[in-house]
Amino acid sequence: MRQPLSILRAGVSLPWPAGCLLGLAAAACLIGVESARAAPACTARSGAAMAPLVELYTSEGCSSCPAADRWLSALKSRPDVVALAFHVDYWDRLGWRDRFASPAFTQRQAQQQAVNGARFAYTPQVVIDGRDRKDWWHASVGAERAAAAVSIELSHDGEHINAAVTSGADASLRLAAYWAVTEFGHRSAVKAGENEGVTLDHDYVVREYQPVGAWSATRTTPQRLSFSPAGAADAAHPRKVNLVVIDAASGRPLQALALGC
Repeated sequence: MRQPLSILRAGVSLPWPAGCLLGLAAAACLIGVESARAAPACTARSGAAMAPLVELYTSEGCSSCPAADRWLSALKSRPDVVALAFHVDYWDRLGWRDRFASPAFTQRQAQQQAVNGARFAYTPQVVIDGRDRKDWWHASVGAERAAAAVSIELSHDGEHINAAVTSGADASLRLAAYWAVTEFGHRSAVKAGENEGVTLDHDYVVREYQPVGAWSATRTTPQRLSFSPAGAADAAHPRKVNLVVIDAASGRPLQALALGC
């Protein structure tokens, strides 16, 4: 924790280390304080291995989805996992409108079939590290981690989230990405549809989703990305800003990172 600067007055003796020494030592102290002030308030950096990435396609109108929602919420004990709950909207016409659903999430689920190996769109669908997992209820998330082909650094600077994506020696030369803002601690009392009368709890709810177009990566210069969440953070529903980097050709995830501040 940064210590406040002491006030120097004639005839007042300042004990060390409560105050900075006079002369060059005092100047060094001031420089140290200014450096601390200039440092980003919130940063995160990916590790050497790929972070476990879990995507859930779900709906409040689906009677088999609450079990998957609970399974996903249990991952909160795993800070290494990047998890995203995309609420699809094709259940909305069957009796209950999911307030978290978006046509963009439905479209994403359909587009990802070619990547994750699913033969059709369904809920609940769990995709782990880019692969459709119908056995999600006993899947061992992150049991074996491959070395990451790219690294990510995130920093929160005012209204912006800035990213630096650096390619490793084995990284694809064409990369793409997407941003996703997730919120925690939501609760819905469902009054119609298959879950009528049930109260549902949700975590990792995707509230914003923004794809990033492909770029040609270089191994010497990081790619700089920036994202500004549309809505302000809600203290009642803590949020994370997530960045997932993918191979532009195959769509497979290469690295993911979440920033929770």
